[in-house]
Amino acid sequence: QVQLVESGGGLVQAGGSLRLSCAASGRTFSSYTMGWFRQAPGKEREFVATISASGGTTDYARSVKGRFTISRDNTKNTVYLQMNSLKPEDTAAYYCAASTTLRYGSRRFQDYDYWGQGTQVTVSS
Repeated sequence: QVQLVESGGGLVQAGGSLRLSCAASGRTFSSYTMGWFRQAPGKEREFVATISASGGTTDYARSVKGRFTISRDNTKNTVYLQMNSLKPEDTAAYYCAASTTLRYGSRRFQDYDYWGQGTQVTVSS
């Protein structure tokens, strides 16, 4: 069983930055592929970014590429999402997810086994 706890969300003005963290339980975090997804009210869950177990491979949604950076610290069992140049359309609940079977990242939420409870990000215009 893997438990994921997100933190770092909040209210920020457009153009600002936030860094989300996701702390994972388990002694084999370094073998998990991790992802960030988001969901705005009335919309479907949307892929944001993913990172391979080693951290050597990353992938981003087109809407965030160049503004967001996913990273991980396997010594701290934590994955991060640095969000810069935030826009009102980035407003959503952000969820981290873990896959214990994927070798590389995935944009499909169905490929992830465990999910956090989410952290709200609100960007004001």
